[in-house]
Amino acid sequence: MKILHIKHVKKYYVKYFSGFSLHNEEHIFDTYISKGETTVVGFSYGAQKAFDYVYKTNKRIDKLILLSPAFFQTQKKSFIRTQLRYYNTEKTSYIKQFLLNSKYPSTINIEKYLVEGKKEELESLLHYQWSKDKINEVLAKNITIEVFLGSEDKIIDVTQAHHFFSMTTTYIIKEVGHLLKEKNG
Repeated sequence: MKILHIKHVKKYYVKYFSGFSLHNEEHIFDTYISKGETTVVGFSYGAQKAFDYVYKTNKRIDKLILLSPAFFQTQKKSFIRTQLRYYNTEKTSYIKQFLLNSKYPSTINIEKYLVEGKKEELESLLHYQWSKDKINEVLAKNITIEVFLGSEDKIIDVTQAHHFFSMTTTYIIKEVGHLLKEKNG
């Protein structure tokens, strides 16, 4: 009789959700992701998706990490219309500029993570409404929510986002942008 020894492979997190026009970029955020079997993580647009997943799931989740959550609900409607118009007329240029603004002030090369962001994704990202009631419901389930924001973020209004997420554990990281990387990072 042969006995097979199977090593248990530990999952680092339940689920990771990527940012707009990105895929498989999670290792960029290793500094901010606490490894755990019951952790859900999302970056930017993916933070919206991660939150919705945690809000709706029946799976055990202990921690939700929101990395630079896309937060546009305090923007004027004209800002959102302008973003969508620019995307519709110059999609390639829009995505290129969006990603340049995302990685500012860092010089990190993110080309290997690029995918073409869809119009529906951008519309969803820009129109998403974060709900304090839903956040409080998640917190009431004893799920820790950590929010990481970069002080130099060129994508979202950090002050407004920080104020909105004040009921969570929120960190503002100095001298980093939307990708939470320093100038030389």
